[in-house]
Amino acid sequence: MTATAPAAPPRTGAPGDGGPDAPRALRLWRSARAPVAVVTALVVVSVLLSLGTERFPTGYLEPGSVSPDGTRALVEVLGEDRDVDVVRSSAAAGEAVARAGDAVLVVTLDHRLLPSELEELAALDTDAVLVQPSVASLAAFAPGVEVTGREVPDNILEYGFAPECDLPAAEAAGNATVGGELYTAPAGADATGCYPGGSGDALLRVEDGGTATTVLGTGTPLTNTALDTGGNAALAMNLMAADDVVWLRPDPPRQEGSATLWELVPPGLRWSLVPLVATLLLLALWRGRRMGALVPEALPVVVRASETTEGRAGLYQARKARDRAAYALRSGFLERTVPKLGLSAETAPEAVVETVAARTGDDPGHLRALLYPDGRDPYAADDDALVRLADELDERTRRLR
Repeated sequence: MTATAPAAPPRTGAPGDGGPDAPRALRLWRSARAPVAVVTALVVVSVLLSLGTERFPTGYLEPGSVSPDGTRALVEVLGEDRDVDVVRSSAAAGEAVARAGDAVLVVTLDHRLLPSELEELAALDTDAVLVQPSVASLAAFAPGVEVTGREVPDNILEYGFAPECDLPAAEAAGNATVGGELYTAPAGADATGCYPGGSGDALLRVEDGGTATTVLGTGTPLTNTALDTGGNAALAMNLMAADDVVWLRPDPPRQEGSATLWELVPPGLRWSLVPLVATLLLLALWRGRRMGALVPEALPVVVRASETTEGRAGLYQARKARDRAAYALRSGFLERTVPKLGLSAETAPEAVVETVAARTGDDPGHLRALLYPDGRDPYAADDDALVRLADELDERTRRLR
């Protein structure tokens, strides 16, 4: 009598320990790992790019801009032996001048300031340098000074202007690319004009009591591109000769009461985007598929060689390309005939003509004009000549069989 062992109970367990659910979990992981890897890589690259980029401000006469029309180079040079304070509003400029002892105020893009702000800046009792100022700025800082013209010669950036004045700052600088707007001072004013043009001076210095206002007709000599040209750097350093330089470049006026498009979207609609994005992400994970091997597939149609030939012939006929058609006929004849004669594709035309003439009994001169025409091809003159070429080539093919 034999004893039988009891049957083992069915094995149960988690999907990862080899249980019956293991194949299903493995399939799910294989289908989801590619989308997960792509999303993770995109997040990592975005974070790295955001951490590694340094953005510089841009704009005309922007003190922090490294672009050609910026003034970062001048600000860096000034900062080597004096304090430079870049401000963005008239209030900040007033506070900076009040803190400084010996200061000069540099004002650019003053059209962004209100007339009341310009009057407050003009009352600060400090030297000022106005770069291509507006009419309102001239009225506040230098009453009576008028814009009388404009001077921008083609060679100003290459040669510059001579100061032609006794202003120490301009005399020490020499030739500089100072042009643009021209100014004149009223009669009786304590003013010095330099770099004269047709109807005024491109640089005008007006003194009133213990302060002086310098008006520049253009900001070109202050820019990164032109700073090292002529005496531009020396002129800028001399005009801003003070222990503290307060550089005012006002920000554009901000419109109050405006709202972004995101702020106009109702809160309920914003929260509805969360499940929508989650659904799209789950759909991408679910539909993710592993790319398999390439499967060859037959073309859906078969094109006969005669149809291809007729199509190309139709194109030649539509464009009247008889020379190309004649070349195609000769090339086809030579490709079929030359190997049969025991010659190679590199055989000289003279050898091919002599061999064909010996086999067919034709005149070598006629064969030369038929297979290798020199100059204008007589067989490409019209359609009849092209047909005659085809007939003669067919005749030589028949004789060479």
